[in-house]
Amino acid sequence: MEIHAVRSSYRMDSYYFDTLMRFLSYEEGDKIKRYQRWEDAQRYLIGKIAIKSLICNSYGLENEDIYFSVNKFGKPYVKGVKDLHFNISHSGEWVVYAIDRSSIGIDVEEINDIDLDIADRFFSKDEYSELLELNKEHRLGRFFDLWTLKESYIKAEGKGMSIPLDSFTIRKKGEVISIKGADKSYYFKQYDIAENYKLSVCAMNNNFPMDINIMELKDFRKYSINSRR
Repeated sequence: MEIHAVRSSYRMDSYYFDTLMRFLSYEEGDKIKRYQRWEDAQRYLIGKIAIKSLICNSYGLENEDIYFSVNKFGKPYVKGVKDLHFNISHSGEWVVYAIDRSSIGIDVEEINDIDLDIADRFFSKDEYSELLELNKEHRLGRFFDLWTLKESYIKAEGKGMSIPLDSFTIRKKGEVISIKGADKSYYFKQYDIAENYKLSVCAMNNNFPMDINIMELKDFRKYSINSRR
């Protein structure tokens, strides 16, 4: 299992952006061109290039050998490659991605002030009750703990929103995280990447790395796909 994070804190120069675009499929490039905001286009580009580079390095593939498709719920996978599972997430300045030989899900969220009544709509009764029991100053952080953990599980399952968020319960007691209501056994781990972000990973095994590889955008060039032309 490998987990990486790239901090996209400034705009790429056009030459580097266009160079990376050459490694995308026509459909991927067309999607980028439809983004209205450069931040969204850049995060999507980083995510695609990052996961392609990781697959190339981990599985000995060339970029032209990687063909993405999606299952009926919209989860992407690589055609013709067994035991290769990956997931990507982005929020604010961060793009995060993970790869493993069994199902894996990852979610990152920037902590913003929100109406916590949303938890009453999307969380299980037990989760919502636990949230209300906390002191007010701790509720926002716990909300995003639970939200990213729940999203990472849904993404690991690969069934999208066909799994209602309130149909299962996440319990977090210190570093111990468990799930009630899942059809399979899953493991969870959270990582710190920045003070105002929450990052959660869900996998079918407990082989989580102690730390994740965190890169600034300038360092990401070293890990780009340029050597896999």
